[in-house]
Amino acid sequence: MIALDLDPQGSLTRWGQRRAAIKTLSTIMVEPFERDRLPRLGAILSGLAGTGFTLAIFDTAGADSSAVSLVAEAADLCLLPSRPTRLDVEATAMTFRAAFLAKRKAAFVLNQCPPNYRSARASEAAKGLTSLGVLAEPLLSARMDYQDALAGGFGVTEFSRDGRAAREVEALWLWSYEQIGAVEPPAANQNKSRAAVAAA
Repeated sequence: MIALDLDPQGSLTRWGQRRAAIKTLSTIMVEPFERDRLPRLGAILSGLAGTGFTLAIFDTAGADSSAVSLVAEAADLCLLPSRPTRLDVEATAMTFRAAFLAKRKAAFVLNQCPPNYRSARASEAAKGLTSLGVLAEPLLSARMDYQDALAGGFGVTEFSRDGRAAREVEALWLWSYEQIGAVEPPAANQNKSRAAVAAA
């Protein structure tokens, strides 16, 4: 798997640097991806598939609609994270338009929800996002395991394997695989390279 960071904030790149420093068993290549390389994206993805990568994940800035559009055209699935606030839901809806115009599968990922699943705020946001398109399952709660894993350069399933956050992410991965028609994790499904975009 390769994760490519188009977001000027560079949060994914910094996480990758922390990850490289701790030398985890699971190898995820994380690289910054400059905007001027976007016109060659199809060739780049073909090259990555030729070297054995089966999954490419892009982190884009949601406000950069031209970059989101170009990446969405190459993606099998666009995951659009949103916190359960009106401003986030409205901003994510604009990003959804780019995926819709690219005629790609897209789903909203409601994250940083209050841990109580029946929270009125999360329920209202879920209803609003569902009216715009598909809502990925499950909702991701605001749990310290996410923050602690990120700070340490880990994935949450590595940080706290049996925790609730890890179970949420595993369920989201399975849901995502079903959406792109993959029945096996990327490492086992070598016949086709997949691309997914997360537009924050």
